[in-house]
Amino acid sequence: MRTHVISAALLVLSVVAVASPKPTRIITDISELSWISGDWQTASGGRAQTEEHWTSPAGGSMFGMSRTVAGSKTSEFEFLRIEQRDDGIYYVAQPKGLCPATDFRLTRVTAQEAVFENPSHDFPKRIIYRKPADDALIASIDGGEGTKEMTFAFRRMK
Repeated sequence: MRTHVISAALLVLSVVAVASPKPTRIITDISELSWISGDWQTASGGRAQTEEHWTSPAGGSMFGMSRTVAGSKTSEFEFLRIEQRDDGIYYVAQPKGLCPATDFRLTRVTAQEAVFENPSHDFPKRIIYRKPADDALIASIDGGEGTKEMTFAFRRMK
């Protein structure tokens, strides 16, 4: 009987191990986010056009700037940083250049995706960057997993 119980327990553990998601990989070197660097813009012809410019990683940081132009006026702008700290990597946003800035901690990363989160922030709670192709970058913001998101589909500027 005891052998059957142990065998059953091992079977359950092996099924759970196979069915469990792979652990999230957290990077410790900001250079793994170099795929975000460059000059990006959304398609022209709409109500507004947004662009983002990101420096290459150096000195434990990347600096960025976002600007949205509607008609002939800048309607929004934001100063951005991604910085490596002792306790992780953070996306730091300053909409309209306001202080204090808001920190979003890197919580998940793959070769083509980076997820930054701040569950205590009102909106957004998550900022996600994806790179589906060499000349494309998709940035999205949302209120958390499963909520409505705003997406910005960028193409590399020529």
